[in-house]
Amino acid sequence: MVAVVPDVAGLTVELFADGADLPTMVKMAEDPLIKGFTTNPTLMRKAGISDYEAFARRVLAAIPDRPISLEVFADDFDGMVEQATKIAGWGPNVNVKVPVTTTSGEFCGPAISALSEAGVTLNVTALFTVEQVDAVLEALRSDVPAFISVFAGRIADTGRDPMPIMRESARRIHERKDTRLIWASPRELLNVFQADEVGCDIITATDGILGKLGSVGKDLDEFSLDTVRMFFDDASSAGYSI
Repeated sequence: MVAVVPDVAGLTVELFADGADLPTMVKMAEDPLIKGFTTNPTLMRKAGISDYEAFARRVLAAIPDRPISLEVFADDFDGMVEQATKIAGWGPNVNVKVPVTTTSGEFCGPAISALSEAGVTLNVTALFTVEQVDAVLEALRSDVPAFISVFAGRIADTGRDPMPIMRESARRIHERKDTRLIWASPRELLNVFQADEVGCDIITATDGILGKLGSVGKDLDEFSLDTVRMFFDDASSAGYSI
């Protein structure tokens, strides 16, 4: 059986880098394939960031020419609107991430609507279902640009195939010209091509996944040999004996 050889040049889905390490982000910004950046409080905490605003402003100063998503962390609607309004004022390339629900499961429609009505470019995040997509679309102004992040990777973590959900989400979202679908939380490089196949506008991935782009199209026999050599070299370096 001959495997289909993928082609990065043929992709229509845009690549956004997901992370919170400024030197890595700046390095990735040198790659013209990277069209934007996303981060979140979890990634920032793991990176040891203690001053949220200071870090965000450093990122925006270092990468002023591509969209960057920065997330609110309030858990009430008024707090979300207040934080989002401040974050939106930090730079013209800011997209403000707002969760689809509060931690108690209450739909954040009122906050989404208020911010969209105010003209804030939102990235509504942590969606898992088509029903959530419908609710968010209802809350957004159709003439204000917005992003909707559906967590395909986490859907797959439950044993479900995310492709039907992503395909239907794309169909509904693309009924509007200014709303774009993000394939979030990918687990492997193959997800880039799956996102492209179902019509996602964007996939956001860590540098660990995006760094594998250099392997796209690599000859599988050659890759097999490289793997065999890796095992042999590692066993030799470790000085193993039986």
